[in-house]
Order: sequence, then structure tokens, then C-alpha cells
Amino acid sequence: MDRTGLADFLRRSRARLAPGDVGLVAGPRRRTPGLRREEVAQLAGMSPDYYTRLEQRRGSHPSRQMLTALARALRLTDAERDHLFRLAGEEPPRPGGSSDHVRPGLLLILDRLHDLPASVISDWGQMLAQNTMSVALTGDHTGTNLIRHWFTVPGARDLAPPESHAQHARAHVASLRAVTTARPDDPGPAALLTELLGVSREFREVWDEHDVVVRRPSPKTFLHPVVGALDLDCEVLLGDGHSQQLVVHSARPGTPAYERLELLRVIGLQDLTHSS
Repeated sequence: MDRTGLADFLRRSRARLAPGDVGLVAGPRRRTPGLRREEVAQLAGMSPDYYTRLEQRRGSHPSRQMLTALARALRLTDAERDHLFRLAGEEPPRPGGSSDHVRPGLLLILDRLHDLPASVISDWGQMLAQNTMSVALTGDHTGTNLIRHWFTVPGARDLAPPESHAQHARAHVASLRAVTTARPDDPGPAALLTELLGVSREFREVWDEHDVVVRRPSPKTFLHPVVGALDLDCEVLLGDGHSQQLVVHSARPGTPAYERLELLRVIGLQDLTHSS
């Protein structure tokens, strides 16, 4: 692990970004250009103290998951991400398999969608990034596999109307089948399939139906605990290679869902202010 090189690369990568580049509000009394250390830590989901130690060449060896989170937070390109991994003494992610690295261009679009829930999800259910509105709508699931979450976590279905549960389950299973068929040597989806076949009877029963589907845009109803039911339209934009999807939810002007979505935006901004 090259502690000096890693610290310098992190500082330089942080200095070139403005808060608006990553969807943050700049706020007053900003004396130096670039992001603050605590802002990078917030975006990467780590403690500010740990990130500070990395920049001061005192941090412990970061995990691969942490390096992926840092690459996403600092909006690194594929080449820059690989350089970050090598500085930390890790082999970069191998090409051809699933990647948790979201391209900066896709993150740029995500950051500009201030008033709509938007997220980047892999084709096998990995939640890779969320904006503030997405977190306000569904909770913070960055780093979570949504298919595993649906079948194994109590309360995971609370946001969906009970009559839609079977449809959601079939869609999750069929999407995973399509990915494991298209990329049989990809270890991530293959391991998830093995896990779910072993722990979820419902998953096994739906798997035996042998449906294959690619996720299509469709209206969805969310039962939010604060603002109530929201009937939202869903649009899916495919990233490079179609292995990552930018999912955007919206409400039609003049509908109750539109007013509730605006209320949700205010709630999300308040939560962001209180946490910063």
C-alpha cells in the first residue's frame, strides 16, 4: 500500500470537485476550493475520522468495498479508479464481470435531478448510488442488493402495496435469471442465485416458473410512512453496456402524488441540512 501516493491522490481528487458537482449545497464560509474531507466521507459512507487518516497517511488498509465507495464519491473514471486500487495495494476490478463503479457521466445526471427520486442500479439489483430524493422515498440502500433485500429482510416490502408483492417478486427473479444466463461466469449474480435458492422458499418457487424479463418502465405505488401513497411513473435509462440503469420516478403535475412528492423533497432537504 502506497500511503503517500494514496493520500496525495485523494487530496487532489477532492480539490478538483465543487459541492455542486456531487449534488451538495455549497453553504457559506467556504474558504478553499474543492470538497471538504467530511463531505467526501459523507458521500462514501465512511467516518470523517477514517477518511482524514487516509489523507494523513495514517489510515488502515481500506477494503475493496471502501475503495469502490471512494471512487464513486470522487467521481473517478475507470482509469482513475484502477489507479486508486493499485495505490491501496489491491488489484483493480477485472473487466467482463459486474462492476460497482458508476461512470461519472451517469452520476452527473443523477446529481442534477434535485427534485425527483433517482438511483443507479445494476442489472442484478445492486443499488450503486442514490440522490437525496431517492433516500427520502425509500431509505438509504446504497450498497444493498435489492433482490436479496426483497426476499430475506423483514419489512423490505412495506413500501409496496400487498397486491403488488407477487409481481415484484416475479420481476426480481426473472431479472436475475436473465443476467445469470447472459453472464454465466460473472461471480456476483451467480453467488446471489446460489444464496437465494438456499435460503428462500418463495424465491425457489418463482425461479421454477422460468420467467425471463428485462426491467421495463412502469408506474409504481409507494406507501411512504410520512406523506402517504405516491403513484409514480418510472423511467429507466440504460448506461454503457446496459449493465447499469438510471431509474427516475416522477409524478404528473396536478395529481395528489405531485404534491406529496414536493412535500417529500422538503423533508429530504431538511434531513440533509440536519445531518450536515
